[in-house]
Amino acid sequence: MRIIAGSLKGRRLNPPTSLPVRPTTDMARESLFNILNNYVDYDECTVMDLFAGTGAVSFEFVSRGAKEVTSIDINNQCIDFIKQSASHMGVTNLRAVRSDVFELLKRAYKKFDIIFADPPYALENLNLLPEIVFNSNVLTDDGIFILEHPREYQFDSHPHFWQHRNYGKVNFTFFAQQLDEE
Repeated sequence: MRIIAGSLKGRRLNPPTSLPVRPTTDMARESLFNILNNYVDYDECTVMDLFAGTGAVSFEFVSRGAKEVTSIDINNQCIDFIKQSASHMGVTNLRAVRSDVFELLKRAYKKFDIIFADPPYALENLNLLPEIVFNSNVLTDDGIFILEHPREYQFDSHPHFWQHRNYGKVNFTFFAQQLDEE
């Protein structure tokens, strides 16, 4: 797994095989960031990465200059790997937090410009995640929520739906806090 662009471009993340993760492929991450490059000023951006796993998406945001990135995962091994990787790369603007995503969203007090979620595809309430995020009031007024999910989920009728992209087995649905009325 490599970091695709930015100050950490080409650096590799080599997670242990024991991590219980399904990392977003390099191709899908590259496509995701190609879309975001048109909408996001990374220098001014705060990011929360839910179900962070290896932290690959978090490190991609850091590499592109995000002001602050918070990686959330319930697995201690994942959090330890993210912290060790950040330390090894000299990254100081990434915070890895061990927490249950659903519990964290109930008590979150900080707002983020971008929230990315890559939950386990078998997650019981995956279809409820967009509503939970929007009800938790963690997005800034012009914030974006991105959900990675399997193809059997459709969110185009959600009131904050913005766009959907498919890259093989990887699907990204983008939601916007405020949609343009054009």
